[in-house]
Amino acid sequence: SLSGPKAPDKAADPIIVHPDVRKMLLTAKAYAEGGRALMCFSSMLLEKEHHHPDESVRKDSGELLAMLTPIVKAFITDNGWTTTSGCLQVFGGHGYIKEWGMEQFVRDARINMIYEGTNTIQSLDLLGRKILGNNGATLKKFGKLIGELVAEEGVNEKMAEFITPIAILGDQMTKFTTEIGFKGFQNPDEVGAAAVDYLRVAGHLVFGYFWARMAQAALRQIAAGNTDPFYVAKLQTARFYFAKLFPETATLMRTARTGSKVLMDTDAALA
Repeated sequence: SLSGPKAPDKAADPIIVHPDVRKMLLTAKAYAEGGRALMCFSSMLLEKEHHHPDESVRKDSGELLAMLTPIVKAFITDNGWTTTSGCLQVFGGHGYIKEWGMEQFVRDARINMIYEGTNTIQSLDLLGRKILGNNGATLKKFGKLIGELVAEEGVNEKMAEFITPIAILGDQMTKFTTEIGFKGFQNPDEVGAAAVDYLRVAGHLVFGYFWARMAQAALRQIAAGNTDPFYVAKLQTARFYFAKLFPETATLMRTARTGSKVLMDTDAALA
């Protein structure tokens, strides 16, 4: 350990004492649990779309599910590749040998980003059809869910570290989407240049909402006297997600805004 031995009775400290090892493991945990929450929510929407007695609920559920589907397909599989690669890194050189099985997980995770038309196609579907196609109406419906959570917990100091980031990004998404859409109507390549980055921003907005909901539930259980470490772990993972992964959105919005010229005016570079 950089801060002094943590297991002096052993030949060496376990590698879990190192911050970057914890970062890789927590990245896997945060993306996996966020993905499960999104998939469970999407499954619920599918059930409502097909079986809810209220026609308006069926319609709204179908629209929201259609918007979330490319995020489920692309954001979750992008994260799966990132996390399996990170977990292989935790093993060090041993991670690359067949006996551990980790390299198989990495190869399996990589193909998921190619299925169903590649994740770029999913990104184009999200931005071009599901969001710009109806002038952001469905995105606003998801934004309403965020707004309700912000209104419910906005004055709760214990929730501030989870609520503030999604409230800020939720406000930024309207301007961000409008800007990309306006440029795209003038030149379709602008949508193609921004789509992958845009999907990751939208993915973090969605994951951020569910991580805030999970933190809310964990805090309520802890306040009620529940001592199950599950809730402490959930809260710690939520804090990690918002501190280390969610801030990626700032860079992504900046790169999405750079436009298509730096990509398309490159014939000499690609000759």
